[in-house]
Amino acid sequence: MGLFILRRFGVMLLTALCLTFVVFFLTNLYPNLEKLAKTQGNQRMSDEQVEAWLGNRGYLQPTLIKYGQWLGVAPGFSKTLDDGTFVGTCTRPGLTEDTTPRFCGILQGDWGYSTVFKDEVGTIVAKRLGNTGYLMMWVLILMVPSALLVGVLAGMREGSALDRSLSTFSIVTTATPEYVSGVIFIAVFTSSTVGLKWFKGTATQAMDNPTFENFFLPVLTIALYGMGYIARMTRASMTEVMTAQYIRTARLKGVSFPNIVMKHALRNALIAPFTVIMLQFPWLLNGVVIVETLFNYKGFGWALVQAAGNNDIQLLLAISVVSVFVVLITQLISDIGYVYLNPRIRIS
Repeated sequence: MGLFILRRFGVMLLTALCLTFVVFFLTNLYPNLEKLAKTQGNQRMSDEQVEAWLGNRGYLQPTLIKYGQWLGVAPGFSKTLDDGTFVGTCTRPGLTEDTTPRFCGILQGDWGYSTVFKDEVGTIVAKRLGNTGYLMMWVLILMVPSALLVGVLAGMREGSALDRSLSTFSIVTTATPEYVSGVIFIAVFTSSTVGLKWFKGTATQAMDNPTFENFFLPVLTIALYGMGYIARMTRASMTEVMTAQYIRTARLKGVSFPNIVMKHALRNALIAPFTVIMLQFPWLLNGVVIVETLFNYKGFGWALVQAAGNNDIQLLLAISVVSVFVVLITQLISDIGYVYLNPRIRIS
């Protein structure tokens, strides 16, 4: 198992390196850099002025050199302009030419400086990731048990009225996008008398003081969309297990139906949904963009929209790196968990 984890971890690092380079290359294409120059300089800058602005700040260096600087394995670019201003990849407000470090990158724990928020990228990402993490926690608490319960109940007796009802509910929730259900919830619960009583706050207030009134609607909006997919996978897995030979044998021996479900069928039925549940983490991290924007909840997805809309290259890169590692780590946990859940798999 230890060798398996090390191999998977090595593959994960190599994959992360390749993916981050692709993101770095795309975000550093010249049209993006030109937009950055005009945003930070002047919208009326000529092509020559844009070229000079980018060249004076190291943006026109070869991509591999800039990538090495971003990683922290190559010395950062620095230059003193004609007016005496010292600029460079490692310069920060309050630092002088003498106090500016030579290396500044991911390996040094320096994620860069946000041109939009005028703050350290690491600080911004940590704060927004914390907000989304809290939202994800409550979504999972509501979504996973509810989806598993719906899937197990539907799959226990295939073709029954309960199965058809719960399957219809699962399909409807999966087919309804978050921006549709979110708008419906806002329209219904913030305009009716009951809604005004129970949902008085806003998701923006939930960042500082989360309560049922200001936090439940975004949680419910996300949970409903993801619940249907997990429930359908659980139902399909449960249905397959309930028709297995060992379940039929248990029935012939007179084992009660609840014992068959709880002691014999449930564990094997949860193997497939476990992988699906682990895949929800990357989706929750980046898929909440619509919900966070709709409810004005300033989390990780909201920061992604701000970084992309304002061409904040350093922040966009940091968000991309975090997203890549979340996907890879959840895949690693999923593989390890699958081995433990499925006794037929052995790693030599």
